[in-house]
Amino acid sequence: VCRLWRECARRTLRARQRIAWVSALEPGPAESHALVRALGRELEKVHVLPQTVLYIADAETFSGHEECHEQKKARKRNSKETALALEKLLPKRCQVLGLVTPGIVVTPMGSSSNQPQEIEEGEAGFALLFPKIDGVKIHTFHFSKDVKNRVFDESKFAEAGLKNNPDLRVVLLFGYNSWKSGATRFLHQIVNPLNEKSIILAGGQVESFTSLTSENAQAQPGDACGVVGLAFSGPQIQSATVLLDQDVADERTAEAAMQRLKAANIPEHNTIGFMFACVGRGYRHYKTKRNMEADAFRKFFPNVPLFGFFGHGEIGCDRIVTGNFVLRECNDIKDDLLHGYTTVMTLIHFGSTK
Repeated sequence: VCRLWRECARRTLRARQRIAWVSALEPGPAESHALVRALGRELEKVHVLPQTVLYIADAETFSGHEECHEQKKARKRNSKETALALEKLLPKRCQVLGLVTPGIVVTPMGSSSNQPQEIEEGEAGFALLFPKIDGVKIHTFHFSKDVKNRVFDESKFAEAGLKNNPDLRVVLLFGYNSWKSGATRFLHQIVNPLNEKSIILAGGQVESFTSLTSENAQAQPGDACGVVGLAFSGPQIQSATVLLDQDVADERTAEAAMQRLKAANIPEHNTIGFMFACVGRGYRHYKTKRNMEADAFRKFFPNVPLFGFFGHGEIGCDRIVTGNFVLRECNDIKDDLLHGYTTVMTLIHFGSTK
């Protein structure tokens, strides 16, 4: 994770230096068009300048201890301090969503040459940096429970682009402070209206969110329970999810679930895999073998990077959408989307464009 952030900082700083160097030329009128062209050429060389960032780290990374040089002793890190330090590495206009979870699932550097890892203990984290993608819109959202009103105002869905949006394809949902009174009921109020066959829903319950750049940054997660997430819109997006329930408890049944996901025929180029698992699964569930589900995913999707977390509840189901966005085996029965002691595996394909 340290290498990832150093590389992010180096490339982002390099991009800023290019822009600052070109902008500082103070051109006269005759030079203004040349400056624009020069700036355009420099920006074309920047490949990692993100518009949206999702970063996830385990709780120990955000609330562990660090050495305080002034006092020559360790002090407990503040999660907001850590989040702010990370977000300073990113462009100011970037949408950022940060999550704190009990454990991490990550493919180091997002490279197909690296094995995805289930890191259930110790400090770990990752960041996904989404650049501008032709034909794809990604935006963050945040719904906080109103203690004065038991009924959620569904007009907020439209404001967040989650309703009356024919191009909406995938919604990643993350509930926080699930131990608070009314948290489960509030999550149902968010999930139920979005439980449509034409939309992939996936995610889980996290410990907290740390993003300081969301529009609702003033609503602190310690004050209430709520839901944050990412919405992906675009006609070329394809996606699929499968649910690994409690009965999936060995290598054979885990691979059978991956075969169902493989049968969705989602293109694997420009595709990301997500794994949202219960803290009760992992090596505790499979007993004799670690990394069981991540290994099963890699066996069937060797070129798709896998990211995710271990959390306190899962959101998702078996739901497959084909290229023309027609659900296979569609029926009128609403899917049960909220689970415990399960794993949700999700594929998101962003189209053939770079």
